[in-house]
Amino acid sequence: MKQLKLNQSSLSIFIITVFTIVNCNSQAYTKQELQDSLAKTPYFSIYKDNYFITGVPTNKKIESTSANAKYQISFKQILTRSKLPLDTYIYLTYTQKAFWNIYEGSFPFKDINFNPSIAIGKVIYDKQERLKGLATLSLEHESNGRDSIASRSWNRISFEYTTNILKNTVATFKVWAPFAYKDGNPDLLEYTGLGEINVTHTLIPDKIMFDLNLRKGLNFEGKGSVQSRVYYNPFNNNISNQYLMLEWFVGQGEGLLNYQQSNSMIRLGYVIKTDEFRWFRGK
Repeated sequence: MKQLKLNQSSLSIFIITVFTIVNCNSQAYTKQELQDSLAKTPYFSIYKDNYFITGVPTNKKIESTSANAKYQISFKQILTRSKLPLDTYIYLTYTQKAFWNIYEGSFPFKDINFNPSIAIGKVIYDKQERLKGLATLSLEHESNGRDSIASRSWNRISFEYTTNILKNTVATFKVWAPFAYKDGNPDLLEYTGLGEINVTHTLIPDKIMFDLNLRKGLNFEGKGSVQSRVYYNPFNNNISNQYLMLEWFVGQGEGLLNYQQSNSMIRLGYVIKTDEFRWFRGK
């Protein structure tokens, strides 16, 4: 199948722009305010978005085997809030993403990806003791739970940093050092690369948000992925962070089983959006 090419020039310009923008959040939380807020945060909470969406391909014929549903379940458990060295805290996460062929006769699950991790986090403050960023170091495992030639898995040590880059715009920069991944998927990094950038912009608070995720594979070709999302809250209030979500994924590596396959999928559905980085929205 012909590879879907990413616009590398535009991607490079975007990445350079993101890295050179200064933090301009003038209403950042102070250290004491954030510590008070963290103390009230539940030990068990949503980690990444929890959603159920369905849609069709834009790069191939639409039929029962190409249209599908995708859902994700993700949660986080804080293990300790007590004083640890360097004011860090430890937590567990679990994310499960599934691709479900609901338009086929037997409703088969095409691929299920399991992603547990253990992580240590630290809040970063500026010289005025105001929130500047959140740094995380984690040990992750991701696999599809299959055996034989369908087995896909990899492990990685990941470093993640989240900060404001513009007013109402939060970016997360993530890099990883993979290990124990060559059995079953030796060329995986050609499609996933060694990191990703995620940018979220709030157009109307609690109403409309945009999200963009970028990955570039370890190659000189257009392998990688672009995932864009639009969130819209149709309700009068949004106590539970409930939205309708439109997602467009282009590239490779959306799921582990056929990570080499080029996809262009547009999907729509329901999401309970994570409130993981709410402090970066300011007061």
